[in-house]
Amino acid sequence: MRKILLAGNWKMNKGIKETEKFLKELKNEIEEEIFEKIDVAVFPPFTSLYIASILLKNTKIYLGAQNVFYEKEGAYTGEISPTMLKEIGVKYVIVGHSERRIITRENDEMIAKKLKAAIEEKIVPILCVGETIEERERNIHKEVVERQVQEGLKFLKEDDEFIIAYEPVWAIGTGKTATPEIAGEMQGFIRGKIKEIFGKEKGEKVRILYGGSINSKNIEELISHPEIDGGLIGGASLKKEEFLSIIKNSIRSLK
Repeated sequence: MRKILLAGNWKMNKGIKETEKFLKELKNEIEEEIFEKIDVAVFPPFTSLYIASILLKNTKIYLGAQNVFYEKEGAYTGEISPTMLKEIGVKYVIVGHSERRIITRENDEMIAKKLKAAIEEKIVPILCVGETIEERERNIHKEVVERQVQEGLKFLKEDDEFIIAYEPVWAIGTGKTATPEIAGEMQGFIRGKIKEIFGKEKGEKVRILYGGSINSKNIEELISHPEIDGGLIGGASLKKEEFLSIIKNSIRSLK
């Protein structure tokens, strides 16, 4: 059985002081027994990663980064290497988020190189895929996601550990959430593609998350779908009480 992962993507929010306050409270209030059933991770901005790594040391809350570059060092102004992330204890890294695909024009080739670089440092990449509303209305959403999956994973091997996050662009930060049926159908489609690339056994092991306007009210229904292995959570992860409620409600769906 695949273990649920709840990943809080803070995006460009929470500086050092806010991060310190949030994580001190979170680790004191989260119930220890939940970690037997689910994994929890937070993804602060780069400037807050180091303080987060200190605060989360010796806890069961994992640390993630929101982005990474594909070289270990060099003349790449403003970039952060996977080696740097590994040094401070980063477990996961988000790659190919739609906001980076759209705003900073990251393409499939760059994203594939980032996945490979992360894995070489034993950091687990979370590959984000998903269609726009226009692509869904034109009924090419499966073509788009298939390309993103195939191109994103092209440098990986069967024994490499990675996670997929299906995030329909039309549901990110809009308040519109894909129904469990829509999300589950697409995630089943993605799992089928992983099986085609790496085989059935690998396809069954890979965790596929859903992302897009997740909150404490809809998480239980989403997690109840057999193809949804957790959530990549944006705005709702910024509020400690809401994030804790999402975690608690996720546990209920597993009973």
